[in-house]
Amino acid sequence: MEQQPIGGMASATSWSEEDFSCSICLDVFNSPVTTPCGHNFCRTCITVFWDDMVQYKCPVCNELFHTRPVLRVNTFILGMVDQFRSSVRVKEQPCVEPGEVPCDVCTGTQLKAVKSCLVCYTSYCQTHLEPHQRVSRLKTHQLVDPLDSLEDRMCKKHGRLLELFCQTDQVCACVLCTMTDHKSHPVVPLKEEYEVKTAQLGKIEAEVQQMIKERQRKIKDIIDTVDHSKADADREIADGVQVLTALRRSVEKCLDDHNKTVQEKLKSTEKEAEGLIKELQQEIKDLTNRSSEVKQFSQTEDHLHLLQTFRSLKDPPPTRDWTTVEVRPPSYVGTLRRALDQLEETLNMEVKKVPDLRSALHKYACDLTLDPNTAHRHLSLSEDNRKVTRVGVDQSYPDHPDRFDSWPQVLGREALTGRCYWEVEWGGGVEIGVTYRGITRRGGGGDSMLAGNNKSWTLDCYDGRYSAWYNGIKTVLPLLPAGSTRIGVYLDRPAGSLSFYRVSPGGGGSSDTLTHLHTFWSSFTQEDLLPGVRVGWGSSASLCSRFFSCLSDP
Repeated sequence: MEQQPIGGMASATSWSEEDFSCSICLDVFNSPVTTPCGHNFCRTCITVFWDDMVQYKCPVCNELFHTRPVLRVNTFILGMVDQFRSSVRVKEQPCVEPGEVPCDVCTGTQLKAVKSCLVCYTSYCQTHLEPHQRVSRLKTHQLVDPLDSLEDRMCKKHGRLLELFCQTDQVCACVLCTMTDHKSHPVVPLKEEYEVKTAQLGKIEAEVQQMIKERQRKIKDIIDTVDHSKADADREIADGVQVLTALRRSVEKCLDDHNKTVQEKLKSTEKEAEGLIKELQQEIKDLTNRSSEVKQFSQTEDHLHLLQTFRSLKDPPPTRDWTTVEVRPPSYVGTLRRALDQLEETLNMEVKKVPDLRSALHKYACDLTLDPNTAHRHLSLSEDNRKVTRVGVDQSYPDHPDRFDSWPQVLGREALTGRCYWEVEWGGGVEIGVTYRGITRRGGGGDSMLAGNNKSWTLDCYDGRYSAWYNGIKTVLPLLPAGSTRIGVYLDRPAGSLSFYRVSPGGGGSSDTLTHLHTFWSSFTQEDLLPGVRVGWGSSASLCSRFFSCLSDP
């Protein structure tokens, strides 16, 4: 390829790579030399080319030389090639955009900085960074991602590098600051405090994520509770339709009133749930924003920037304690019966055909016994482990990891699955309830006390009154025992409900009546549920058989 002469006022940047290419290797000249005929080649290329020849000729014009020519460096071409290479490197680098850090060395068009030197306090593009990658002394300098306002890394008072952190005043300091303003304060290197702060940010992030998960679980619990409530409402309406449809026109008004009542209760529950979900979603949004902010802080590699801006981290958004918040769906027990009572005078015969609540629950009756391995040593079991009495003398029970060592409590042996109904005859003062198998057995704290935690629920029968307990919170119930010493317990795990009833004597068997006392609602986990009893001084409790008879009955 014939080379064009280079002259005039043209600069290297106005030429193409082809103008500076060796006709042998077809690449940009490397150590260009000139032959006597005026053509230019890379020194290595022309040397190797002539090494294999007997007669020496120019690869371009084929001029023959009787002796091997002496090659001379073309200084003009060498300078132009260097300019051309530099211009190519500059063109390949991006220009600085708004918001980006510019190269402090570039003149004219400023290129985007790729690194900042914390020793030189200068930001460099790829071209001007080259000495730091080549010169041994400069290689020891600390390079970081491009930083703006490097002058902020200097102490404004002493003009020295900010390389320490005062733990008392929570500010960055230079060496001279530690001899004056922060003389008696504990100071550490920036990196050490950076690691402390990033650890704090990690902890904050973990706490935020945990709060988000808890609220997401709470939303699920609320939705599940509403779904269970809908299922209960559907069953109640279906029962009403089954009975009242047979009465046709005479009970149409009763049927309409009954359905309206159920729907209004359900609507009220849904409205309450929607409000709680909306509040939880807002908290999740606020916490997500905080999580993003914390993550942004955590990802910075700039020790000083993080420490200087750490205090600007916003306070956590106000959140509500959702531990005890729950949707309490209404009880539909007795709704149908009350509707029928309004027609008792004219439909007395039809009303008698409707089974009472106790008879309906009979199909869920279960035989339960008490587990001696869980009984506190002040509790005596008798009557085939169906009766428990609190005594003042330690019983000779063997050591067992399931035994309560502080609270006078005992659990049932059989796990409760699906739907279960049982009755307990009590005397004195007792708490009757249900607990997860995993309740703590050691110590006298709330973790091991029935209803002193979120793993158990009880009904307290004592001193002529009833109280419902959960998670250490007491709810006094308006109904009184009124001569009854028996409690009915109905657990509906699929529906997420645990109900307690007062069993009023009516001659025994199906003639006894149930009065609803209280219902707990919860999304029960897969862990086993067990019946449990806590017994007061001189008190006792007996588990009745599935035929509702207790061995202690007269």
